[in-house]
Amino acid sequence: MNKRVFIILAVVVLTGLTVTLIWGGSFNTPSKQSRSIQTTQDWIVAGAGRVEPSSEDIKLGAELSGKLKSVFVEEGETVKRGQILAELVNSDYQAQVESARAEVAQKEAELRKVINGARREERREALSSVHEAEAVMNHAQAEMLRYQKLFAAGVVSREEAESYAKEYEVAKAKHQVNLQRHTLIDEDAREEDVAMAQANLSAARAKLDEAQALLAKTFLHSPIDGRVLRKHHRAGESVSNGSTVPDPIFTLGDTRSLRVRVDVDEADISKIALHQKAYVTADAYGDKKFWGYVVRIGQELGRKNVRTDEPTERVDMKILETLIQLDDKTELPIGLRVNSFITTEK
Repeated sequence: MNKRVFIILAVVVLTGLTVTLIWGGSFNTPSKQSRSIQTTQDWIVAGAGRVEPSSEDIKLGAELSGKLKSVFVEEGETVKRGQILAELVNSDYQAQVESARAEVAQKEAELRKVINGARREERREALSSVHEAEAVMNHAQAEMLRYQKLFAAGVVSREEAESYAKEYEVAKAKHQVNLQRHTLIDEDAREEDVAMAQANLSAARAKLDEAQALLAKTFLHSPIDGRVLRKHHRAGESVSNGSTVPDPIFTLGDTRSLRVRVDVDEADISKIALHQKAYVTADAYGDKKFWGYVVRIGQELGRKNVRTDEPTERVDMKILETLIQLDDKTELPIGLRVNSFITTEK
């Protein structure tokens, strides 16, 4: 009897549980479907993203290796295009500029000297030498003629007559030398001399330009109007210019407008298009939505960039980078991880 009662009670309990599960399932199912429909109407594509400036991150490094002499800005400061942000130790480059500038001045003087020729005093001196040599030559010629007549009359010997003839030849040669020297000084500069002096001046100026260019590279200028996002080095630290191992001094960005770089799963890329509205949320801001729209869609699939640190997250998935331009005056920290949602509305 007791066994039969126990069996009846067990059947009643099982029947009650079955009815409860059936009715409970039919009650809960519409609610879940309702929430799913409500969510999918809000967005069509979701993905993890990261906030970045509209200019993207600009890693600014030195074009020359050296030691930082001064750093003029701090993190968070607003900078203007062309503003000097830092200076390397550059005393050696300044000395090279001064040396090159002095060489240019020397070559300019040499060119002027070639073009202008001899000074007025040098011209007068050369002409006086010609006149003096001419007088000596005329005197020697007169003496030679006089002794030739005396030799013909038998008054003097042949040796004396020939001695005065030789003196005349020497005086005549000296006159020719002085005459040629005066002609050289008095004439205009030769074309080839001027061309050589001009070439020497051009080479000196090129050397000065090179020295000034190297000196200019010791000053770091801001390439944009923006903000200093990160300062990687301080005054006194050494920096290097390496193509294989970048060594930035600053990270800059134009934060007047913000973008979000979103990882869109390859399965969803057919659903996105330019100018679609989108919004992002972040844990730090609760349910607040920051609106924007799609401005760029990547052209090549790649590896995932933004990690959510969830244990079940897939890291081997292929994604397509998509950029969302946030509305003006949106203020979010650069680098903040956000959840991004793209809608169908444009």
